[in-house]
Order: sequence, then structure tokens, then C-alpha cells
Amino acid sequence: MPPISVAVVNDYEIVVAGVAAMLAPHQDRIRVVELDSGLPVVSDVDVVLYDTFGQVQGDAVDLEDLVAGRGHRVVIFSWNTQPDLVERAIARGAASYLSKGLSGSEIADALEAIHSGETITPPESAGVADGVANGEWPGREHGLTAREAEVLALIVQGLSNQEIAQQTYLSINSVKTYIRTGYRKIGVARRSQAVAWGLRHGFEPDRMRSIDTTVPR
Repeated sequence: MPPISVAVVNDYEIVVAGVAAMLAPHQDRIRVVELDSGLPVVSDVDVVLYDTFGQVQGDAVDLEDLVAGRGHRVVIFSWNTQPDLVERAIARGAASYLSKGLSGSEIADALEAIHSGETITPPESAGVADGVANGEWPGREHGLTAREAEVLALIVQGLSNQEIAQQTYLSINSVKTYIRTGYRKIGVARRSQAVAWGLRHGFEPDRMRSIDTTVPR
């Protein structure tokens, strides 16, 4: 059988490129044919993998807008794996829901199962994955953890602390902790300084589409 074709979607080019790199060793099974930042999928792919970094979560994801009405299977790829959030996403039409704690090999295995008709969800004990070292995110080279980077990305997008807590399904105290530790790592003390730093270091959402033209669409 030919490899399963996949499009990876997120608003940050570095994030989608990181997911593609994780899947690259498994090209005999999984072929990433399209990367999209801030744009809907246009290729006829088997699966759309939606990375939630800096994005809306769970049942707030607009699946139709994401795939431009093409009816692709959408798989949500997230740190937030609370059972109620996963259930609502599946009820809204997501094909499956994967934890960002998975390795590239585990993602490939899951995508094969999803393509064969299974619905894959994290175990109820998964909770909120943190400190995940897989993939890429803006600010990683400056020592920011994935969660610190996501909170900073949402600050750059203009969200308040309360709005960040609601979007990421974190407590307000957790958000404040990530802000405090993140600010210390990048050497800023105020929100305006954090925004300026973020804009200089790739924290503004992108608009990019990359298509592998060697694969029939």
C-alpha cells in the first residue's frame, strides 16, 4: 500500500516543520505532503494533523474552516488531553485526538490505525502533558519550554492572562508561573517587553503553505 498522505497544520511554520521532521524517518508509511501555517489545506490527503500550539483547543476547533470544506479526517495533536476536552472534540467531528507526548514512531502508528478506521484517543490518565521535548516551537533555542513558548505566543497574539488560561485549559496560576519563568529566561520584566521580544524571535503567527509537488493530489 502507498504511504498515508498527511497535511500538518498550525499557525507557526517552525511547529509544522518540527512535526514533519518527526515523521520524516517513517516516509515508507507516512508521507507529509503539505505544511500549512494560517491557511486551509488544499491537497487531497488522507489525514490532516492539527497541532494546537498557540491555537484554539478541543471542540473550539473549526474543522470545516481548517480543511476548506474538503471533508478530510482531522486529527488533533495537543498537550491538553483532559477526557472531557477530548470527548467534545470527537463529538464535534475530529477523527482522533493524539497527545504531543508521542514520539514520531508512535504518531506514525496512530495515523495508520486512524486511516484504517480506528478512533485513537489518549488514555484518561494522560492529563495535561508538560515538558514535552518532541517537536519544535519558537524560542526553544533560548531555553523556553513548550508551555512557556505557547503562553508567550498567546501574549504576542494579544490575549490576557485569563484568556490564555481559558484557551489552554490551564489554571490562571499556572499561566502566571509560565509567564514568570519565561520572562526570566528571555530577560524581560513587562508584557510590552515580552511582546517586542516575541515579535523579534518568531512568535508572530505565519501564513505559509508548502506542498510536495512530487505527490499526486
